[in-house]
This record gives sequence, C-alpha cells and structure tokens, in this order.
Amino acid sequence: MDCKRTVFFISDRTGVTVENLGHSLLNQFEGVALDCFTVPFVDSVERSHAVLNKINIIASLTQQQVIVISSLVNPELRALFDHHDHIVHMDFFSTFMPPLEQALNMRARMIAGLTHGIADERRYDERMEAVNFALSNDDGITEKNYHAADIILIGVSRSGKTPTCLYLALQYGILAANYPLTQDDLDHNQIPKMIAPYRDKLFGLTIDYKRLSRIREERRPHSKYANPLNCDFEVRTAESLFKRYNIPNLSTTNRSVEELAAAIMQMKNLSRRS
Repeated sequence: MDCKRTVFFISDRTGVTVENLGHSLLNQFEGVALDCFTVPFVDSVERSHAVLNKINIIASLTQQQVIVISSLVNPELRALFDHHDHIVHMDFFSTFMPPLEQALNMRARMIAGLTHGIADERRYDERMEAVNFALSNDDGITEKNYHAADIILIGVSRSGKTPTCLYLALQYGILAANYPLTQDDLDHNQIPKMIAPYRDKLFGLTIDYKRLSRIREERRPHSKYANPLNCDFEVRTAESLFKRYNIPNLSTTNRSVEELAAAIMQMKNLSRRS
C-alpha cells in the first residue's frame, strides 16, 4: 500500500456537501490511508492562494499528488486549482452543471450558499423548531408534546435515540421525541403508559449488548448499568417488547446515524418537512 494520501475538500460555503460527496467516493477504495482537510469559506482569491500554498507545501513534503475535491461556484477560483502536476482537481460544479444546463435548457444561477445558507427562512425555521422539539422531548422529559410528534423512538439507555432524533430534526425537519425503556418498563414487559396512546408513532432502536456494555462502561465504569449480563437482559427484553407489540425497529450496532434516519423515514413513511 502507498503512503498516506492527502485530500482537500474545498468549498466557498460550509464544506458539508463537498465533504459528504468526497467521502462517498473515497470510501469505495479499501485500505487507502487518507489525511483529509476540509476548508470552508474559500470565497476570495486571497483565501484560495492561502489554501493553494498549503497544498504546495504538502505535495513537496510527501512527493505525491494532492487530491482536491471542490465545490467552488466562482470559475476564477476553481481555475486556480487546475493545471498543476502535483494536484488532482475534481470539481463538483464543472462536472455536473453543463449537462444539467443542457437538460433543463437554462443557465444555472451559480450563487454560493444555496444549499446550506438561509435561502428559505421558513424551511430553516422549521428545522430549528424541530431541533428544539427533539431537545425538549429527550429521554421522556415530558409527555405533553407526544401528540405533536411525528415519531417517538424507544429503546434502552444509550442505544442511540438522542442523536438519531437530532439528525431527523436537523436533516429532515421531523418532530422526533424519544423515550428510554427503564428497568421498571422492562420488568413489566409492556408499553409504558406514558407512550401507550401513541403506538402508531413508536419506533424501536436496539443494539448489540456487547457494544452497549462498552458504551455504558465509558459513562459509568464498573457499574451494574454497564455489566454485560445486565445489558444482554435489557436488550433481549426490549426486543421481545418490540416483537410483542409489532413495533418496527432497527439495530444501531453497525449503522451510522445517517443510515438509521434514512431507514426510519422510509419504514415509517415520513415526509421531509424541509
């Protein structure tokens, strides 16, 4: 295997889009060691030259081509990274915009920030309200808002409910609440009274008990809470509850929060709010 390769994700805005695209491409190459840099807000010649200087230094030190994946709207800034022997430049807009313009028979606006800027204040406000909803209805804090929830995630403690709720809110504008299955809930093996009226909104999250034990051990070392036997009991009992009441569920063990959220959206037939 070659030495570690250097990759720059360069954007004139947040860099989230080009970073996600770049990682989607690079993940297809197994066993390649990567040193990745995300550089947002490259929106001027001065800023571009500063990044280019850093790339030049790295290429000189490593004696390898630096991979640059960019999403720069300004063609003059894009051009600064072209035609260098020590740079492999792949540009998002140059690749996709010409065929799209031809297919749609119109010119693109080519305005920076339309993806992650506040171009639509209503949709942005809806996403922020969804995030606030998720935070206000985390871990069964209150039941008064369950009637307004699009979905209620349930599962044992540390099974991934909170991050999944927050991702559903931020990415899809979904009003997501969550409820932790406590020892008392599991002993009764029934849907807790607090969430029983909302069975159609429930979605279960489960997890491999060994992984759950490791996660809990970091939080409460050498406790019954983190004990593998206790974790095994909780997970098995929760899964039995899901099966008994026909609650759709997924394991968080080998799924990223992005995968979980997308699967939940599909399985519960939820529609993006923003």
